Amino acid sequence: MPQVAIERSGHVATVTITNPPRGYMDAATVAELDAATAALEADDTVRAVVITGGLPGVFIRHYSVVELEGLARSLRERGVTVDPARTLPERDIDRVFGRLESMPKPVIAAINGFAMGGGFELALACDLRVAEEGPYELGLPEVRLGILPGAGGTQKLPALVGVARALELILRGRTVSPAEAAALGLVHELAPAGRALERAHELAAEMAALPPRALAHCKRLIRGTHTMTRAEGLALERTLFLDLLLSDDALERMTRMNADDRDIRDA
Repeated sequence: MPQVAIERSGHVATVTITNPPRGYMDAATVAELDAATAALEADDTVRAVVITGGLPGVFIRHYSVVELEGLARSLRERGVTVDPARTLPERDIDRVFGRLESMPKPVIAAINGFAMGGGFELALACDLRVAEEGPYELGLPEVRLGILPGAGGTQKLPALVGVARALELILRGRTVSPAEAAALGLVHELAPAGRALERAHELAAEMAALPPRALAHCKRLIRGTHTMTRAEGLALERTLFLDLLLSDDALERMTRMNADDRDIRDA
């Protein structure tokens, strides 16, 4: 049974992840997400993507520990060891999460329930996160198993909430309620119970109505702040600014604004 379903409405695509009964992520989930996100990235009719969970009270609970245990046993039996001085190549899950960050369209996580470990790392790869109120928790508790957040959590959480708070959360393996997640800045908005997907769709429709090329350039610049120097970022910014300024869409919008003496917020 497929775990990942895509539904399109106008220029917004919704990706629903369903892996009963517990809602874990596993290798099959990652493979289906790989295919789904590649298709949506290439689809120019899709201008915004929403990702949510298909089980009640679960976004993605976390990565399957059964699968992780099996992988550990298999590698140990083969005598595999790790030299921390030699880093490993990108895995499928890294490619999927990286695609969410780099695709030239906004990606919104509609967090409708438990989002821990790899599930929360998926949410961290999204551009915006909307969590609904409810009796569930979010976070990175991997240290409690003697492992660490291995799909971007140790790198992305400090950028989101600062090194001090990231250390406190990850070193304690602490998960938080949706309300605390909003207070800490882990999510952008807290929606009423049962309304995360609705609110995410509102945000997606709002952004899908904006000029897609401008959104793509803005996302590229902001996402690039962690890989470019300030000088490189500013150079790319002024280049992409002129690229947009010379576009037909921008000229038409500026002409209408000036002709009607509109406020820029109403353009």
